[in-house]
Amino acid sequence: MEIGIFSRTYARPSLDGVLDAIASRGLSRVHFNLKSAGVESLPRGIGDDLCSDIDGAFQRCGLTMTSISATFNAIHPDETQRRDGIDRACHLIERTRTLGAAMVSLCTGTRDANDMWKRHPDNDLPDAWSDLRNTLGALLSAAQQHGVILGIEPELTNVVNSAAKARRLLDELQSPHLKIILDGANLIEDVADQSRTLAEAFCLLASDIVMIHAKDVADPPAHPSQAAGKGRLDWDSYCRLIHDNCPAVPVILHNLAESEVAESLVFIKDRLAHAVS
Repeated sequence: MEIGIFSRTYARPSLDGVLDAIASRGLSRVHFNLKSAGVESLPRGIGDDLCSDIDGAFQRCGLTMTSISATFNAIHPDETQRRDGIDRACHLIERTRTLGAAMVSLCTGTRDANDMWKRHPDNDLPDAWSDLRNTLGALLSAAQQHGVILGIEPELTNVVNSAAKARRLLDELQSPHLKIILDGANLIEDVADQSRTLAEAFCLLASDIVMIHAKDVADPPAHPSQAAGKGRLDWDSYCRLIHDNCPAVPVILHNLAESEVAESLVFIKDRLAHAVS
């Protein structure tokens, strides 16, 4: 099982510096953010040259770009902002293969106008679901044209806030270009019942999971970090479910400081090895 990390974990003045730091840890996979290459988004017209430079940097370091972030608020209440997000994501999807990747990551969004990761009561209304379907419809058209996978992540604060809703979305849209990024910590609202929540997620979604995130359920105020091994996630259950259902899916560390990488990497390797034994 290959282990990777979010590129944004490392702050360096150049992309080569970021990738060298990742490779030095023995990691093989990277979830990429364009900010690691010093840009907010791909410029139109000259984007292909930049993509080729990024792909070349990955090849020099022997790293695989598992996915690239195209995240925006997919159900933003302002239709103009939502349309702008769709346009930027489609532009990135068009160039994902040139970047050396085959998948972009997305969140399903929230009706909160100011914070993409904040829960809003209107997320559960039918029009929020309809807007999500319309947004994904536009993105899936681009994804199909360019041979790219869209990875969506169930998240408590977003419109798709459970494994059941993720399954519903997959079943409704019926697209081979729509898949699941699973982050166990993002599904846990009650730590006392997390083993059931995690088991349900794999039962409903395992066949469509293309990437797994490894971060912890923070335990504030004593342990506010989400670095794997520093919180309250049931790692024994999580890693056993990964091994039993998705043994070939890459596991990506995130939401941790660079200073926490070494310890978290040892922890996750140990937990995954223990799940096999």
